[in-house]
Amino acid sequence: MKSYLYFLMVLGLIVSCSTKKIVNKKDTALNQTTSNDTIRIANDDLEYEIIIIEPGFQTWLASTARPEGFYSQTYLENRNIIYVTEWNNRVFQPQLFNPNLYELQIDYQRGIDYGYDVNYKLYNYFIYFQLTYKQQLDGRVPRI
Repeated sequence: MKSYLYFLMVLGLIVSCSTKKIVNKKDTALNQTTSNDTIRIANDDLEYEIIIIEPGFQTWLASTARPEGFYSQTYLENRNIIYVTEWNNRVFQPQLFNPNLYELQIDYQRGIDYGYDVNYKLYNYFIYFQLTYKQQLDGRVPRI
């Protein structure tokens, strides 16, 4: 049985009602940026996957986040458990927390080895999310 860890974050949905579309350089740049803002993180051996759709995350990951290998996998797993627990608490309390920010529950469990890549990118997404949307998932300002 294949299990998937899905995490979709879609913010900034642009809807256009016009029947005529004028393409300019800004539209082309926006389309290129949007197509590059989907990240698939997978551990095919364990059949787990995270999909992050977030404008600007991939650029932030490449330019600002600590490089892979900076944190140990144990550190990332411990931080992710804290962040996921608080995230899921907020998903189930839409009256207290913005349901546009906390849309989907994350199925991340202690004791499962998701691999370094999954943990690294999930951890960095939480840091990016907190800094971008001025949220604190563990009661303190996140550090890079």
